Amino acid sequence: MAPTAPLTVADLLHRLRAGNSAAPRLTWYGSGGERVELSGRVLDNWAAKTSNLLVEELDVEPGARFRLDLPPHWKTAVLALAAWQAGAILVDGETELLFSARADGAPPAGATRVVVALGALDLAYSGTLSPGDVDYAALVRQFADSFDPFDPPAADDDAARLGGDALTQSELLGRWAVPAEASARILVDASRPLTEVLAALLGAWAADGSAVLRHQDVADTPALRKAERITAG
Repeated sequence: MAPTAPLTVADLLHRLRAGNSAAPRLTWYGSGGERVELSGRVLDNWAAKTSNLLVEELDVEPGARFRLDLPPHWKTAVLALAAWQAGAILVDGETELLFSARADGAPPAGATRVVVALGALDLAYSGTLSPGDVDYAALVRQFADSFDPFDPPAADDDAARLGGDALTQSELLGRWAVPAEASARILVDASRPLTEVLAALLGAWAADGSAVLRHQDVADTPALRKAERITAG
């Protein structure tokens, strides 16, 4: 019997952690030979730590708006999952929470900027932070590996408002996510727009599959597809 389709991002993460939790769910190929592989358990751990940081450190509540000023990357995927799990809403306009790889200039008025060092081994942001900025890499590891919200988002709670389109949690995983074959391992090109990348990743995970996300400097070759056992994309 096929597993029940997840209705919220929390459902999705719980399912990725259950069963064969050691199986790879997200593999990142970055420039310079960087390769990072996250199993279902590890992906859930990263999302839980990040959700706890958002709720405990930044007082993020359900309905808070967040924006991703980041390239497609495994950490960007974790941040999106964590914010959705905490009940926040992805937007492309005014926001209360801005995730950025840079600390240039001042953040938008009324917004908290979380500065994200993208290197796999980065323990802190290497540049100069502005007053009020939050250093994601320096803080995230101190938070718990499980996330147990008092008021978890429901299937019909808002999850995204993008380009005039509003999506609930269930629509995020249904209407917005790109459909994938059951248990497929898909290849996703990180040069695509971030929303397309996130939709492809969600579609793979909702189908109980996995994804290989490759930087544009990494060639799509038969050797890569064979080594990673890619079946689609």
